[in-house]
Amino acid sequence: MYAAANHYAKLIKTKATELGFDFCGVAKADFLADEAPRLETWLKNGMHGQMNYMANHFDKRLDPRLLVDDAKSVITVLLNYYPEQTLPEGDDDFKVSKYAYGTDYHFVIKEKLTNLLTYIHEEIGEVGGRAFVDSAPVMDKAWAKRAGLGWVGKHTNLINREIGSFFFIGELILDLELEADGPITDYCGTCTRCIDACPTDAIVGPYVVDGSKCISYFTIELKDAIPTDVRGQFDNWIFGCDICQDVCPWNRFAKPNKTSAFDPHPDLAAFTKTDWEEITEEVFREIFRRSAVKRTKLDGLKRNIAFNQPT
Repeated sequence: MYAAANHYAKLIKTKATELGFDFCGVAKADFLADEAPRLETWLKNGMHGQMNYMANHFDKRLDPRLLVDDAKSVITVLLNYYPEQTLPEGDDDFKVSKYAYGTDYHFVIKEKLTNLLTYIHEEIGEVGGRAFVDSAPVMDKAWAKRAGLGWVGKHTNLINREIGSFFFIGELILDLELEADGPITDYCGTCTRCIDACPTDAIVGPYVVDGSKCISYFTIELKDAIPTDVRGQFDNWIFGCDICQDVCPWNRFAKPNKTSAFDPHPDLAAFTKTDWEEITEEVFREIFRRSAVKRTKLDGLKRNIAFNQPT
């Protein structure tokens, strides 16, 4: 049994690399006992803001066996999205999170995971399972940590020693027994750069982010007007925010991604502040046709741009 579990895990990891994933690890499908009290406290303190979906399916979020019958293994993959060239981020430029430069990662990773699942069926046989990319209550970072792909930093993003933290996470939950990897050490040490750099003080303590105070929350998730008490603190971010990752020393190891789908639309690189301020529905649809920026819709983007204007 062990030999088969070991063999299958190696097969799957090799194929994951062939499909373009940067890292692949395996964890035993089990109850996330450590995360349960932390998630409960986070929700009770209202740190999810208007992200009501975070409070849904609490039990499923903590136990993959409630998502896939007889689940035995959680395969986690990482896909680097760090760009070869960042968009202009000067004092007079509007800023978009690097993860949203190109094609929405949901499409890219789902296709690769579907191909990986097909390969498993072809090479191993009848295996029950599902692919997940933010499409269900799965605690991505917890599973990546359990699979030894990194540790959760003080900014609550997963950090990998080889490529930093600019990557997407996806999973396959299978009813197949695989040899599990073990977690690695936390290498944040005494560093507090992410905490010190957050302009809205969203990182309320090491390893705790109040989501309702995060610039990414305000510019993407919040559908109401942005509270006036945070005006002047956004540093021109109009979709998402990379500050806590940009200042992280581990991201000196970030390498340009090899996924052409993540390249920004050609017109985006030349966008000026005036272009953003005068963006039309037609331009928005063309440039962000398959981009995560579509989530905020044009009205939301215009709200964010106006909020960053001096009063």
